[in-house]
Amino acid sequence: MEPPPFSRRRVYAALSVQTLISAGTFLVAKRAMEEIPPFPLVILRFALSALVFLFILRLVPGPMLPPRGYRARVLAMGLLAGPVNQGFFFYGLSHSRPAHAALLYALTPIGVYLLQVLRGQERSRPEAIFGIGVALAGALVLLLSHGLAEVRGPLFGDLFILGAVIAWVAYTAEGKPLIADLGAVRATAWTMIAGALLLAPAAPFVLRTGHLVDASPTALWCIAYLGLLTSVVSYLLWYYALSKTLASKVAVFSNLQPAATALAAWAILGDPLTWEVAVGGALVIAGVWVAQGRPRA
Repeated sequence: MEPPPFSRRRVYAALSVQTLISAGTFLVAKRAMEEIPPFPLVILRFALSALVFLFILRLVPGPMLPPRGYRARVLAMGLLAGPVNQGFFFYGLSHSRPAHAALLYALTPIGVYLLQVLRGQERSRPEAIFGIGVALAGALVLLLSHGLAEVRGPLFGDLFILGAVIAWVAYTAEGKPLIADLGAVRATAWTMIAGALLLAPAAPFVLRTGHLVDASPTALWCIAYLGLLTSVVSYLLWYYALSKTLASKVAVFSNLQPAATALAAWAILGDPLTWEVAVGGALVIAGVWVAQGRPRA
């Protein structure tokens, strides 16, 4: 399904804003975790976004709860978006670097393409297989750049981020049919609220009053950014784009994040632009570009 020219411009505009928000997410999350541990931060982020989505559902005409036949799927999507994707992402990022995270998320289009091939929605292409190999080689450069001996360093974190990427691929691919039935706004709202509900049982064990009381204004602004811009605005824009065009074309915008994130991390956080980031990033982006090629239905 290809959108008409006017709609296509709106889709690209939405994805451009989503990409900028996502690039900032890597830096904001890293800064927030200087004061708040990963798992409490995930719970705070989803609690805030769930409140906002409940307010949105009250404003938008329609049911507050998903239809009975869709509730299991909504819970499964909430599990992918919340405990799995964000749990792995934040824990991995606490042991890694923003530039590594952004580069690994650039593998998203390859994962979506492979799922489409397995489902028979797209044909296998030699250039795509070659591109996948190149991109995976780039990811391997990042994963092993610090040596196997440092399993508690960036390698350890990168492996968890890679798990988060796999969950994001599934969330993107499975979200396409869900929004076709429920609409972009309600599909996003219900899955994010489901993610918050699934995280709620862990709150008494990991949340402490001091996580908010002792947090600096900067950390509180970071929570607001993650809960409002990343979990609400960014997710709505992502699902809006999925409702208008192919999942593989939406996912390819993930390739714009690494360069922006690496430069911002260098300028703001002083994160070094190492040769591993440059070589691994170039291989990942080149591989994804080759793998995308010209899709054939």
